[in-house]
Amino acid sequence: MSAQMRSAATIMQINGITIDDTFAEAFPMKATRLVITAHNATWANHAAVALTGFATSVIACGCEAGIERVLGSDETPDGRPGVSVLLFSMSGKELAKQIERRVGQCVLTCPTTAVFSGLDAGPDADRAALGKNLRFFGDGWQISKVIDGRRYWRVPVMDGEFVAEETTPVVKAVGGGNLLILARDTDAALGAAEIAVAAMRALPNVILPFPGGVVRSGSKVGSKYASLPASSNDAYCPALTPLAKRTELAAEPGEEINCVMEIVIDGLTDGDVAAAMRIGIETIVGRGAAAGVRRISAGNYGGKLGPYLYRLHALLGKEAS
Repeated sequence: MSAQMRSAATIMQINGITIDDTFAEAFPMKATRLVITAHNATWANHAAVALTGFATSVIACGCEAGIERVLGSDETPDGRPGVSVLLFSMSGKELAKQIERRVGQCVLTCPTTAVFSGLDAGPDADRAALGKNLRFFGDGWQISKVIDGRRYWRVPVMDGEFVAEETTPVVKAVGGGNLLILARDTDAALGAAEIAVAAMRALPNVILPFPGGVVRSGSKVGSKYASLPASSNDAYCPALTPLAKRTELAAEPGEEINCVMEIVIDGLTDGDVAAAMRIGIETIVGRGAAAGVRRISAGNYGGKLGPYLYRLHALLGKEAS
């Protein structure tokens, strides 16, 4: 919002950092959790990194995916080191396509790995194929085993066998929670983003799909070019501030904003996204204004994009200090 609009709105400052009176707007997605295990943690991580590659935004990647956390051998179905990953897409059909392609190309191919569903969603949940179709790579030598009502496929490969659970549940989820960090300079913006990302990633059930958890090319819906579904969020581009009463960076005296970074959050539930946004804000403001962050804001589209509205002031549960 402009300086004039912010003056009229409820002012919240914490440790000298202004929290804009605005909201992040998120939308429904479909998601699943996969557990990748391997002979050791190194190879489980190799598979997880490959599987979640090129999965930053559904705008062009088909899905948004990321590593949720590293698992100890006491947390995995086969008692080996593992990694939990979350995948999100706009429909169950697209999510199923992404799961099969990514597991087939990045997990089946990776030495010593196995893959399992990481969700318990009940017998009536929608499900996507996991090993169900990949088993045909075994060329007739594949065999199945049912344990506690769950079917697993064993596919012969050159280092032994690839084990994959037959299906994985697909559940409703939330994508597009976000924070905007408006800072004095690049060092200040990156420093704040990095500590916020570390705090958010410590929470379960969420991922931050962009590289390092941070995106500098924040987007708005639509474009002056008809072929583009999204384009640069010019209101937050410091290079355009001389142009603009139309920019969100029409700074108040002394505000000095020269760099903006965004953190995007996907979560399995509405509450998971809210918790991540809250801890992200609290982590940034805990450093105080001396660290160079001037404001914290959020990207929204007037409530037209999605039904989940995360109001920053309400997330913090306070008015001003």
